[in-house]
Amino acid sequence: MDWTALGVSLELACCTTLILCVIGLPLAYWLASTRWRGRFLIEAVVALPLILPPTVLGFYILVAIGPYSPLGQGYERLVGQPLPFSFPGLLVASVLFSLPFAVRPFLAGFAGVDRRLVEASWCLGVSRWMTFFRVIVPLSWTAIVTGVVLSFAHTMGEFGVVLMVGGNKPGVTRTISISIYDDVQSLNYEAAGQTALLLLGCSFAALAIVSALQRRVWLL
Repeated sequence: MDWTALGVSLELACCTTLILCVIGLPLAYWLASTRWRGRFLIEAVVALPLILPPTVLGFYILVAIGPYSPLGQGYERLVGQPLPFSFPGLLVASVLFSLPFAVRPFLAGFAGVDRRLVEASWCLGVSRWMTFFRVIVPLSWTAIVTGVVLSFAHTMGEFGVVLMVGGNKPGVTRTISISIYDDVQSLNYEAAGQTALLLLGCSFAALAIVSALQRRVWLL
């Protein structure tokens, strides 16, 4: 078992999930409440990583954060090192790749909240953001937990985008999925099997939690 790669994966998954909560909750709330006719375009962009090949997405992210892009040049001037093949660059790619796994459950939960409860809160003088935290979030907690669990589990198993943007730098960007690939390439099937079993257990636990939450909502 490559414990260093496991540590990188856990750090990446935790940071990605936290960022997705920060940006995904407001985005999902806006999508659930806006009447803008072009909303479907934003929803399509958010869902794009679900059907886009990871290598294609990774290539475009690599170009967007590369040394010839404004973002890449600005980051390198500020930090002193390039953004590609670094942990921050890997984090950017992971957030974009896992975005639909957080936003779509959040959106489904927010869309299911009774609009009359929200309007009643507004009539009582509660601001929109306080209504969001006091009314909408508590009524959507199962969907929020589902998004968090799916985002974390999906990040743990990322491979294509991780390899394209982060490379394979031990202790920096070498994740547990890349460790499995390296073990298989070196014919170390025993180590690959142990690591793969860990990811299998993580994926099964995530799906079990999501199924249990959905069953609880259905029973209620």
